[in-house]
Amino acid sequence: MVNGEMVIHGQIKKIDRIIIRFDDCRIHSFDIPKFRGYLANKYLDYTLIHNHLSDNKYRYAYPSIQFKIIDGRPVIVGIGDGITVLKHVFLDIEELEINGKVHQVDEKSIAFDSVDIGQWDKGLDYCFLSPWMALNSDNYKEYRTLQWHEQRRFLETILSRNLKSLSKGLDYFIPDFDQLHVQADLRPVARNFKNIKMICFEGTFSTNFIIPDYLGIGKQTARGFGTVKQRSLSN
Repeated sequence: MVNGEMVIHGQIKKIDRIIIRFDDCRIHSFDIPKFRGYLANKYLDYTLIHNHLSDNKYRYAYPSIQFKIIDGRPVIVGIGDGITVLKHVFLDIEELEINGKVHQVDEKSIAFDSVDIGQWDKGLDYCFLSPWMALNSDNYKEYRTLQWHEQRRFLETILSRNLKSLSKGLDYFIPDFDQLHVQADLRPVARNFKNIKMICFEGTFSTNFIIPDYLGIGKQTARGFGTVKQRSLSN
C-alpha cells in the first residue's frame, strides 16, 4: 500500500494486512460472537468493528475487520480502513470479557504485512480453517434436491462467486472470470448460528486465484466463518 492506496502489479494486487493475536487467551470457536461483541461494545465509535450504522442500518460491504479463532486463540485480522482502527485500539486492549469471564491480556502481538490477491496462472491449494457458510435459505433448498456430484459443482459455483465478492470488497477486478477454476473437496457440518442450525462446509479446494491467508469468504466472515489458508506442499 502506498500513501493509503492499494497497488496493482499486473494481474496481482498487493494489499496491506494487520493481524492481532492474543497469545495467552484460549477460547472456543463458538465464543467468537462474544469476543467480537465485547470489543464492539467497548469501541462503539468504530463502525468497522461492529458494522452497525445509524438508523438501524447495517454495513453490508466486505468486512475490513474479521474476528477469528486460530489454534485456539483469539485473532483479529484487518485490511483497508480496518488497519487504522485496529492500530488505534491495540494498545488499549488489556482484557477480554467472554461469557462473563475476564481474560487478562498479558501477551498480545501485532503484525503488518503486504499480501497478494488476484487471478493466477496456476492452481493453488487451500483449506478452510473454519466452516464455510455457503448457503442461504433459497439455495439450500436447491442444494438438497441435487445428487452428490451435482452438489459438488453447485458449491464450486458458489465458491467462484464468493471469490468475485471478495475481489469486489478489495477493489480488485478479476481479468477473466470465465477462466477462474475451482475444484473442491468438501463435507457438510452443522453449526448453530443465532440459535439456528446451519449447514456449513469444511475441507479443501484448489483455484487459480491467490487468496490472502486468514481472510474469510462466504457469509458471516466478520464472525470468523470461511477463514482460508493456503496449504503447503507438505500437507
